[in-house]
Amino acid sequence: MAGPRIVVAMSGGVDSSVAAALLVDQGFDVVGVSMQLSAAPAATVRAGQGCCSLEDFRDARRVANHLGIPYYVWNLQDAFRTRVTEVFTAEYLRGRTPNPCVLCNRDLKFDELWRRAGALGAELVATGHYARVVSEGERWCLLRARDEVKDQSYFLFSLTQAELARTRFPLGELTKSEVREHARRLGLPVAEKPESQEICFVPDRDYVGFVERNASPAALKSGRVVDADGATLTQHPGIHRFTVGQRRGLGIGDGLARWVTRIDGATGTVHVGDQRALASRGLVAEQVRWAAGTPACEADGPVRVRIRHRHVPVTARLTHTGGDRVEAWFHEPASAVTPGQAAVFYRGDEVLGGGWIAAAL
Repeated sequence: MAGPRIVVAMSGGVDSSVAAALLVDQGFDVVGVSMQLSAAPAATVRAGQGCCSLEDFRDARRVANHLGIPYYVWNLQDAFRTRVTEVFTAEYLRGRTPNPCVLCNRDLKFDELWRRAGALGAELVATGHYARVVSEGERWCLLRARDEVKDQSYFLFSLTQAELARTRFPLGELTKSEVREHARRLGLPVAEKPESQEICFVPDRDYVGFVERNASPAALKSGRVVDADGATLTQHPGIHRFTVGQRRGLGIGDGLARWVTRIDGATGTVHVGDQRALASRGLVAEQVRWAAGTPACEADGPVRVRIRHRHVPVTARLTHTGGDRVEAWFHEPASAVTPGQAAVFYRGDEVLGGGWIAAAL
């Protein structure tokens, strides 16, 4: 008798393919799904540059056929545009640097997986993320993956206890090399397929061009580039061309090393300074959610905060300032705290929660 039905998000890559295969081996009744996010699948995107190409859908179907599981493609292009790409553009126009992968996981992929899984008679959903979910009594814990290099728990901080209870991450205990070995052992046709490294809807990494193609000319906010004393160094054509911590492409041309330290979205002013000026003692996070089920308590001691996906977490003290806002005060200054990015709070391997950086302190 087959086990519980589980819907697996399949991108056509090796990770999600192995996740589906492992669940089949474990006796689950597996249903594979892919999500069409762009208006027209990018047939010209080379493997390893993005996802959602026609090649990716063909690969996912080949894997599903190999495993003997049903497979469907969901058209989510309208939801992807309104929940991800339009928000991505709007954030850059505000002088913030968004993380579209967190947005996509929170507001699209998992939301649609859970919503549609019921229509397919499924009790559970799964993805190929490198993260772990374990039960601790009646509480569910979101943990870092065993493979520290591949760990993707940062992108999943907004999952609730109810959502974690219905979610499985089959790759959480595996390293990337072990995943490849599983793919070869199982004869999966994507065993040697290269990884996707870029944002799926900007495979050429030209974020400036993407924003300018998707925003009205009137929305592009030009302004001044100023030094620490407020003196104007040059004019710029739009704050969407800058991010905190940026050094190149500032358009100053005086030979001095400067970094973007702050972007004022209201006035269009880009502030620059030396590298020391990038250091912050903390941050303000808004729209904070608690994967652990309850807010982190100051009495329980400090937490570790990651302010970017590849950032080495820093020790901090959390202060709750009301509503869904939190201040994180670092024990040692951290560099390039960037509004628009996610700040994720850890204690040991567990993801306590996280939110969106509103400001540096």
